Amino acid sequence: MQFGIFTVGDVTTNPTTGRTVSEHERIANTVEMAKLADEVGLDVFATGQHHNPPFVAPANPAVLMANLGVVTKNIILSTSTTLITTTDPVRIAEDYAYAQHLAGGRVDLMLGRGNTGPVYPWFGKDIRDGIPLAIENYALLRRLWNEENVTWEGKFRTPLQGFTSTPRPLDDIAPFVWHGSIRSPEIAEQAAYYGDGFFHNHIFWPPQHAAQMVQFYRERFEHYGHGRAQDAIVGLGGQVFMAESKAKAMETFRPYFDHAPVYGGAGSLEDYTRQTPLTVGTPDEVVEATLGFRDYVGDYQRQLFLIDHAGLPHAEVMHQIELLGTKVVPQLRAEMDVRRAAGVPDAPTHASLLAARAAQATDTPSADAGQMGSVETGVPRVPKTDNVTGTRAEDR
Repeated sequence: MQFGIFTVGDVTTNPTTGRTVSEHERIANTVEMAKLADEVGLDVFATGQHHNPPFVAPANPAVLMANLGVVTKNIILSTSTTLITTTDPVRIAEDYAYAQHLAGGRVDLMLGRGNTGPVYPWFGKDIRDGIPLAIENYALLRRLWNEENVTWEGKFRTPLQGFTSTPRPLDDIAPFVWHGSIRSPEIAEQAAYYGDGFFHNHIFWPPQHAAQMVQFYRERFEHYGHGRAQDAIVGLGGQVFMAESKAKAMETFRPYFDHAPVYGGAGSLEDYTRQTPLTVGTPDEVVEATLGFRDYVGDYQRQLFLIDHAGLPHAEVMHQIELLGTKVVPQLRAEMDVRRAAGVPDAPTHASLLAARAAQATDTPSADAGQMGSVETGVPRVPKTDNVTGTRAEDR
């Protein structure tokens, strides 16, 4: 199982001091976070994609990932969001393949639609097309990585004639893709259709919602013939803040919670820690709470924590990373290994995907899932679902 951190790259005024870091300082601090995460043995560092204040998470995360590939040694560099809706799939294919080469394969992606309405028209798109854009653009991205000569026509971008994306993915192994969503069963369906990973944000909503979304994805993963439901590749987000006692953690974190852009004014810290996976307490309490996630989503492959949001000072953020690497993750690894059911797959890596291809070299290759869709566009016929139970219009 992989454990790591993700950042949304917000530039938020520290409510206890009134100080706001500069964009340059926030960017430099992000690099330091990734370096420390690597040094303390975390598995994944993930960054979001934003195009609007108050965020300086890169408009092109591949730029940051390429830099981190040079200054880190072992950690997997991921996105916590790659905007598949408003970013040209050709740019995604080329930029992330380039970053993958620079990082020696330590790159994967988490695709998302984005929920900031104004961003869509900035890139000539309509937020009401979010789901169709995600479906069509990803179908094209897969072809660009899997085929060297792509002729394609769709609804949302100009056609391609005999196009080759360069550079090709390292070792002809495309970066592993997670499809991230908080509330859209269509995205869980898309992940299941292709046999990709599904990442549930798991911060704002109660555990019951996460359980429904993950269960739906697992059922559809099995439906499409990729393996058993328990073989599906699942990731979860989460947010933690730690101190030597729960009382101290609550006291220290409260002003940041109260003034956070995404939390402020929406309820008390006590309500959020009781009703959502937000965990504020000691390292042991974080371990206990995180182990509880397995009770409602089953065995899963990736756990990422948000630890730098809401104006927390950089020194405190680095302290939180130290606590994760030295106090929390070692316990979680040991406990998760003991509890994991037999046969549950590990999280995919470039090395494991390369080894799997070598092992299957003499087997007859199966048809790529992308070929199940439209011949003209390569877009999968992902059924529209009304809720996380997976009820399809054609089934009613």
